Amino acid sequence: MYVLIFIISLLASFVFSLGGVGAAIILIPVLVSLGIPVNAAKPVGLFYNTVSLTGATVSNIKNKRLDFGTGIPIIVSSLVFAVAGAYVSKFFSGRFILILFTAFLLFSGFMFLFHRKKDKGSYRSDRPFLLLAAIGSFAGLLSGLLGIGGGGIISPLMLMSGFNPKKITAITAFVVPFSSFSGFLTYWAMGSVDWAVVVVASVAGLIGATAGTVFMQKKLDAVTVKKILAIILLLMALKLILKIF
Repeated sequence: MYVLIFIISLLASFVFSLGGVGAAIILIPVLVSLGIPVNAAKPVGLFYNTVSLTGATVSNIKNKRLDFGTGIPIIVSSLVFAVAGAYVSKFFSGRFILILFTAFLLFSGFMFLFHRKKDKGSYRSDRPFLLLAAIGSFAGLLSGLLGIGGGGIISPLMLMSGFNPKKITAITAFVVPFSSFSGFLTYWAMGSVDWAVVVVASVAGLIGATAGTVFMQKKLDAVTVKKILAIILLLMALKLILKIF
């Protein structure tokens, strides 16, 4: 079983890192299908996101692809509002939250497919603090409500704001580990962590995500990255639709 988990984790992290998004949304149902309890699978997914996207971020930093000035406001605001989202979630039904998020993912995925820029030079290069903080706040709020990393929320909001898709993947890979690791610590405190599975999945995730990030930056253009992001978001939406119905 550990060999199978390693292979699945490796492939999933490679594919999802092309869009700068954690692959836990795919890994968790796979682990559950292998007989691992869902409450034990969730911390595996969160730590897996943390390690795999941290590896991607290290690669981005070494190759000077990460814009810290753009990422920091998103991180700070998302962490603050994730706490608020977790608190507010008790006032809404789980079904309502899933429907809301699914609608957002569908909209975002199709936007990535059909949104067009006039030319490569039209992507913005400034660092609008208030806009970035607003993106992080909204992503953090939904992240707290839904118990996810937030990459699928940050990416479309940044694209709608005019940022380059390649820049977006580096930013989301930088932001997601922070919210994912805070969630993992909560599960660890409750004593529901299977460390053997965590280590196997995370090692594979680190290798796959690092390789995927390098491949994306060197081999793919911005238009292709946008399509990859769209597919990832639509797959996430499909998963939630199956869960709702």
